[in-house]
Amino acid sequence: MLCCAITCYIIRLFILHWDTPLVKANNRTVSFILLVSILLSFLCVFLFLGRPVDKTCKVRQTSFGIFFSIALSSLLAKSIMVCIAFKATKPCSSWRKLLEVRVSYYVVVICSFIQLMICVIWLSVSPPYQEFDHHSYPGKIIIQCNEGSDIWFYSMLGYLGFLAAVSLVLAFMVRTLPDSFNEAKYITFSMLVFCSVWISMIPAYLSTRGKNMVAVEIFAILSSSAGILACIFFPKCYILIMKPELNCRNQLVKK
Repeated sequence: MLCCAITCYIIRLFILHWDTPLVKANNRTVSFILLVSILLSFLCVFLFLGRPVDKTCKVRQTSFGIFFSIALSSLLAKSIMVCIAFKATKPCSSWRKLLEVRVSYYVVVICSFIQLMICVIWLSVSPPYQEFDHHSYPGKIIIQCNEGSDIWFYSMLGYLGFLAAVSLVLAFMVRTLPDSFNEAKYITFSMLVFCSVWISMIPAYLSTRGKNMVAVEIFAILSSSAGILACIFFPKCYILIMKPELNCRNQLVKK
């Protein structure tokens, strides 16, 4: 709830400063989509709490996968636009045409749609369901969610890893481009946090059962979402709140 409240405050702050140079310079529409997807990622944690039933088992992993794919697609779109923007500064550059095509929107829609189709096929072929585990702990029955098709479950996670890896590599390549507020370096840090959390989560997730397994995934969702939120938006919020004099065109374009 605290993470949701912080995200809502940042959304409100961005709406209040919607027409300022800092918000405009960092692709404000994609930033807004990223904030909403982070908020939904925090909220989907509540689907993991409580006694699992068939409905929550079907919804919780797919919602987490879709919301995270939107967030990672937004970061990928931001990285691509940073690269295109600097390519387009050269005289007679053909890259300028891509700035008019709204490439970032196509990246977000296409990458998110692929994850949506993976989840739809997963739910159609072999959806998750409630399971009673009689074997893990003698004398106890663990009520948990069976993910159904392991192939589609790991396809969903693998696609998230693919988006994170591409965003990390692309942002790392353009992080040193000259700019007073190059967003690529913040995307690099956020993807490092994201990848570190989920890589360390995998062995812990596979070695636990029952509520401990759910707790591990909840911690990974919260920490990775909070890492993206902090790395991408806290520097902007610092300028908007503490250093409003830097929120002007002259400060943003000077080297």
